[in-house]
Amino acid sequence: MEKMLTARVVRQNPAAISFGEIKTEVVRKTIHFFIALSPGMAAINRSFTVALLMAGTLFYACMECFRLTGIQVPMISRLTKMASRSRDDGRFVLGPVTLGIGALLALLLYPSPAAAIAIYALAFGDGFASLVGKLFGAMRPPVMMGKSLEGSAACFVAVLISAFLVSHNLQIALVAALVATLVEALPLGDYDNIAIPVTAGFAAQLMLYI
Repeated sequence: MEKMLTARVVRQNPAAISFGEIKTEVVRKTIHFFIALSPGMAAINRSFTVALLMAGTLFYACMECFRLTGIQVPMISRLTKMASRSRDDGRFVLGPVTLGIGALLALLLYPSPAAAIAIYALAFGDGFASLVGKLFGAMRPPVMMGKSLEGSAACFVAVLISAFLVSHNLQIALVAALVATLVEALPLGDYDNIAIPVTAGFAAQLMLYI
């Protein structure tokens, strides 16, 4: 006898999230939002912005290696600890590295305005998806592997608005938002910081040529 498998939406209570988890997510996504400064800086001096992102990423990686060996660097080690999730305990906190790489790839792979759309998708799309998902995410279909519909909706809206403000083209904004939302919903962990800007930027650049 064949059984029909049905995916059921799991409803979770956002109130069950601890204050510590919320604080950690706010710190993490504040760093995300700061990466949104990159397009404006690149408009003034692209080479300097690329060099700054590379230097900042390498500097953070070195400081994180020091922290793991027991060498505490004032402010940097504390900030890293504040931004680390429970899964990062005793491990290299990879998020800021993939964040820097994602913004770098957007600037290196795509011209403006696609590069700006890609970085804003990373900063605001992924940032708001995580915050809204943590604070208000109650509907979590099994197919989304822990991600919430509320978070995905926030990602879509954030990318749609930011992409439209950059491109002034609703079709480009819709495609970039859809691609970013689909990629953000995948269980990529910190690597979504790379996947989101690369795919959203590619989609935006492709639409610019159509």
